[in-house]
Amino acid sequence: MASLVPHVKSRAVGARKPRHGARAVARTPTKPELVGHRRLAVRLLAACLLAPVLCICAARLLSFPSSPLPRSGNEVYLADGNGNYVSSDDAEGAAALSSLQQTFADGHGPPIPEKIGADPIRVSSGLDNKVENNNGKHITDLDNKSGTKGRTISSANATSPPENSVMGSQQSVTGIELQKPKSTIYCDDKSKDEGFPYARPTICQMSGDVRVSPESSSVALIMPMQQGDEGHQVRPYARRDDSLMPLVREVVIRAAESENDAPKCSISHDVPAIIFSVGGYTGNFFHDMSDVLIPLYLTSFRFKGRVKLFVTNYKQWWIQKYKPMLRRLSHYDIIDFDSNKDVHCFRQVILGLMRDRDLILRSHPTRNPKGYSMLDFTRFLRHSYGLKRDRPLALGEQPGKKPRMLIISRRGTRKLMNLRQLAAVSRALGFDVIVSEARGNLKRFATMVNSCDVLLGVHGAGLTNQVFLPAQAVVIQIVPWGQMDWMATNFYGQPARGMNLKYLEYYISEKESSLAQRYPTDHLVFKDPMAIHGQGWNSLSEIFMAQDVKLNLKRFRPTLLKVLDLLQV
Repeated sequence: MASLVPHVKSRAVGARKPRHGARAVARTPTKPELVGHRRLAVRLLAACLLAPVLCICAARLLSFPSSPLPRSGNEVYLADGNGNYVSSDDAEGAAALSSLQQTFADGHGPPIPEKIGADPIRVSSGLDNKVENNNGKHITDLDNKSGTKGRTISSANATSPPENSVMGSQQSVTGIELQKPKSTIYCDDKSKDEGFPYARPTICQMSGDVRVSPESSSVALIMPMQQGDEGHQVRPYARRDDSLMPLVREVVIRAAESENDAPKCSISHDVPAIIFSVGGYTGNFFHDMSDVLIPLYLTSFRFKGRVKLFVTNYKQWWIQKYKPMLRRLSHYDIIDFDSNKDVHCFRQVILGLMRDRDLILRSHPTRNPKGYSMLDFTRFLRHSYGLKRDRPLALGEQPGKKPRMLIISRRGTRKLMNLRQLAAVSRALGFDVIVSEARGNLKRFATMVNSCDVLLGVHGAGLTNQVFLPAQAVVIQIVPWGQMDWMATNFYGQPARGMNLKYLEYYISEKESSLAQRYPTDHLVFKDPMAIHGQGWNSLSEIFMAQDVKLNLKRFRPTLLKVLDLLQV
């Protein structure tokens, strides 16, 4: 047993190995290896010393222009973008520089140094501009009121100016060539559609350097005047009518040969502008919608609120009435064109409003390239006024719930003489009837209309309130005597279908018209109504548009029953 102990101990000692991770003892390099290391160090040192010399030589070689510039010490050279330079010692070069400096001194561009030298590569650290390389040319975007872009101007002064230097200090800028934004104008005066007799007014779209001067009722576009072009006179109201002339302020578009011929900017804007009138026939809800609000939506909605609105024939009450809509179309305060004294500079200006037919929107390559529809417009209205209902009640959907009917009453012409009896008959058939005139607070009335499933009224502006109905609701138009079918269908029937509403027409008989008490039965009013139409609008408005209506309720009853059928699930 004792003989085994030394054996085990010696075995344990002999089997010990280095612990895991222990460092190995470094080996001393041999003499040939030391010689190789020294040679490698010498080569690296030589390369490091040679590289800066090569870089300096290359920089000096590249610093000379292809066409050597004369150096007299103080002259200035303007680069024309083609590798050519003009000295300020020449009359032409001095005049060009003087014009350039004057342009910028007038506030239409960034500061320009008074003395510039001849190093076309060096870029000033004093100008905080982004330099882009485009086809080998150094280009800098200049942020200024006139929106000009330019290439840099070369300098002979090789020393860099101090940071944040201003005009008059020694600066070195790379080769500048000012590029004005190209101004364009397009006016659409193709105003008639086949089968639609009412003309649209001219609308002009301008881009480039556009200056709006409300005080002179003008828009200046900086571009060469074309031969024979004496400008444009535009009345920016979205309906063309000879009787409108004195009701809409005229705005003149003038071409200015240069900035010196245009009014100086007092305010510059980075969003487009739209100039339009709320004169004309506004104050009538049909015309407010068809002549201003729908055309304004069509013209401005694509800008998503980033557009400024100038209003001519300004009416504060009108602006206030439609404020919820106007606020969604523009995120900025509306500018009163009639009283504003500033000169506003824009890159894009639209004078006038695009329009389609009355209360109708259809896709069109120039007037409606986005393809907005009346469904889009009614959705916009619901958002503007917080209208919650987007569909009507379906009969049987809610037991005991009656469909709600709004009867539009009128104070002036085309009154319903037996309105109370009509309401009573409608209630007896199962309608929850409301009678109201389309007046008062618009948001409140819009909310009332939106709560209804049926809108009933005699032909007139009150039916324009169908824009607030939920889709699939029913519109009933009572059409007065006098072959008014074209007006009824085009002003309210077709628009209703375009808003995804169910539409019914009821044509009254001559006995249901108050005209039966004014004219004998053999009068043209009854024998040949179109002869009255042929006499013009005045005769039409004095006769057919001035009648009142007393419904034959027995004859009208099937129309009410048809409404109930349309509201079935």
